Amino acid sequence: MSGSLKYGFRAGHFTTITRTCICSFFLLIATSHSCLAAAEQPKAIWYRYYDKNGVANVSTSVSPEHIRHGYEALDRNMQVIRRNRAYNAAADIQQSAQRESVARRREQDLRLKRAYGNPQIATAKRDQVLANLKKQLNYQQEQLQQLQKDKIGFKRQEMEYHRKGEMPPAQLKNNLENNSQNIENIKKTVESLRNAYHKTETEYADIITRLKALEQR
Repeated sequence: MSGSLKYGFRAGHFTTITRTCICSFFLLIATSHSCLAAAEQPKAIWYRYYDKNGVANVSTSVSPEHIRHGYEALDRNMQVIRRNRAYNAAADIQQSAQRESVARRREQDLRLKRAYGNPQIATAKRDQVLANLKKQLNYQQEQLQQLQKDKIGFKRQEMEYHRKGEMPPAQLKNNLENNSQNIENIKKTVESLRNAYHKTETEYADIITRLKALEQR
């Protein structure tokens, strides 16, 4: 082997060894940093809280008293790692109520979307229900007007008997009593239908407004 070839071979071999050593060196440093980082993360050994008299209480586990007063997590050298606030029952109850309210609202929204899908369908359904109630209301009002006309006729008959000095027949008295009772029943039905009409308007107004809000999300 010539001198130039030997020199080239040795130089190349030296370069390879050098690169390997450098890579190993940096790998060793990276591994060392990882180990140090893991070692630097202290582990909680003790848990300390102060009671209402300011007396420190230390234990190896977290008790209800720790949670109630708030506590500190300590390492083996009694250095504070982290602090945990005292449990606030009132705040927890309030947050729980808020979470329940949000959950109920979400469930209501899901029911609305399943029932109507969108504001347009809800509007069509509202109009259908209101039209049906209006139809029933008109019919009952017509019946009421007819009963009131009948009452006038029965009263005239009764007055005519009295004018003649005669006693009205029993059938006429029954007609008047039945007429009065039917009028009262119809009036209650009319009032109930009116209330149902207004209630339906209010309920569907809320439903449609909510569906529109959900569409904009």
